[in-house]
Amino acid sequence: MPVYNAAGTLPETLQSIAAQTLCDFEVIAVDDGSDDDSGRVLEAWSRGDRRIHPVYAGRVGLVNALNHGLSLCRGALLARMDADDRMRPDRLARQAALLESRPDISVAGSLVQIFADGKVGEGMKVYETWLISLVEPGDIAREIFIESPIAHPSAMVRRDELVGLGGYRDAGWPEDYDLWLRYHAAGRRFAKVPEVLLYWREHADRLTRTDSRYSVENFLRVKAHFLVNGPLQDRDGLIVWGAGQTGRRLTRHIVRMGRPVDAFVDIAPRKIGSHMREAPVIGPDELPSTWIRYRHPMLIVAVSSRGARKLIRQALTDMDLAEVEDYLCAA
Repeated sequence: MPVYNAAGTLPETLQSIAAQTLCDFEVIAVDDGSDDDSGRVLEAWSRGDRRIHPVYAGRVGLVNALNHGLSLCRGALLARMDADDRMRPDRLARQAALLESRPDISVAGSLVQIFADGKVGEGMKVYETWLISLVEPGDIAREIFIESPIAHPSAMVRRDELVGLGGYRDAGWPEDYDLWLRYHAAGRRFAKVPEVLLYWREHADRLTRTDSRYSVENFLRVKAHFLVNGPLQDRDGLIVWGAGQTGRRLTRHIVRMGRPVDAFVDIAPRKIGSHMREAPVIGPDELPSTWIRYRHPMLIVAVSSRGARKLIRQALTDMDLAEVEDYLCAA
């Protein structure tokens, strides 16, 4: 659990950890150079509960704090937690049981409930609804290029696997999404306990709102990196459904990595017949004839308009295209 200036929420978080029904655990709480009372809160709790181990790393940043904590963990199973969230008393027990009963699963998440002192924003509500719709490995693998499918502080993993993947890395984009995409690229599987076990606090000072690594552009960069080095390998054709803003921004990064786009699909009459990134923009009715020009193509859906994904999936299903094998949604 990395901690930075969290004195106001730490007691609530630590109380929810101490109340776990699974009692055999240790808390590695890495204070990342806090200049509030976080250190004193941790010290007070550690005196009353020997399972809580404060670590003072200085101001090293989130990724270094995570890796420092990882190096000190002794358990075979590791649960992530943030210093401003709350967990249900049976969280650790339920996730440990999932991993112990399903050796094919590497990452055990759970459903989450977002809360805030004020109003939860509409965007976070939409994200929460999407997150809780993904439970089984196939659901998560199918949608992993849309957004980060596991709320980081809801995750439990196997220590040896996380270490084997190199721990966390700072590549200039979201460290948690990078980690899940590395798990996915390595063929590892995800599943969730289908109940809310984590209460995830939303507030204006969250890193996802204040750190540029979590910008939309950096989410697109990490998607492009893993698409080009994963599903787009050995594909002789790349078709992107979406010549709007999302498609333009995503393909900018894909093309920069040396992968050209062969065609765009769009429904806007003013775009059809034009070119973008030196590729023609075609209408959906032209897609079947374009598709058969290639031996083994891949289509990326890059339309972020609400409701568009469902309609596009239906159109591609009507073409007898299979998700994951023939196309992936990336928005």
